[in-house]
Amino acid sequence: MANIRLDEDIKPLSEFRANVSSYIQQVRETKRALVLTQHGHSSAVVLDVAEYEHLRDELETLREIHLATEQLDQGQGISHEAAKAQILSELSE
Repeated sequence: MANIRLDEDIKPLSEFRANVSSYIQQVRETKRALVLTQHGHSSAVVLDVAEYEHLRDELETLREIHLATEQLDQGQGISHEAAKAQILSELSE
């Protein structure tokens, strides 16, 4: 996802409502998030669907890495050689 540009990518909710189509088009073209404010405070983020899916997939991968690291730290892993032997034996069956 592209870095947000403070001068272009932060808009009041009222302005967004008045120009929904153009702002959705901006998000699609730039691949940058659009931050919406309400009463001067950030309240929502609009993302391109592909960018959202990419972020979600990346988060899932990072969670899996974190879980695997915790499992290894607790001695729940197996050696590379043991994993290789297990896979080769399953393939030969």
